[in-house]
Amino acid sequence: MSSLIDKAKEFVAEKIAQMPKPEASLKSVSIKSFTRDSILFHSEVAVLNPYSHSIPICQLSYALKSAGREVASGTMPDPGSLTASAETKLEISVKVPYDFLISLMRDIGRDWDIDYEMQVGLTIDLPIIGDFTIPLSTKGEIKLPTLSDLFGGGGGGDD
Repeated sequence: MSSLIDKAKEFVAEKIAQMPKPEASLKSVSIKSFTRDSILFHSEVAVLNPYSHSIPICQLSYALKSAGREVASGTMPDPGSLTASAETKLEISVKVPYDFLISLMRDIGRDWDIDYEMQVGLTIDLPIIGDFTIPLSTKGEIKLPTLSDLFGGGGGGDD
């Protein structure tokens, strides 16, 4: 009797493994804006939903790291749903105070570049399977605004 149950479990596991699942990609991180006390970093997750019905997104969690240190992290609970048979874009904004960035100055060096890694976990509620997390990450380099950009009237942002 147990072999029949084991065969049924194997069959279901195989079918679930073969089911199409949403695919996601993570864009590189950029500077969205800056004020006199913080920088707002920005990234975007694009998720392609292969199903003909919308799928609820349970949460999106993120962590921005540099030089082995966590710069910022957070969770966006219930950011909406994945549109049926289409691509859904989710924006991630991460506010980082300058005092923390200044503590990373040794790693930035003279060129004002910061190496980063952005890690994202997108948790969706798939029918039959339940909660399913898609792990994403991207690495790169961001050119930080210089002091003259911040206080000399140059640069972008909230001017």
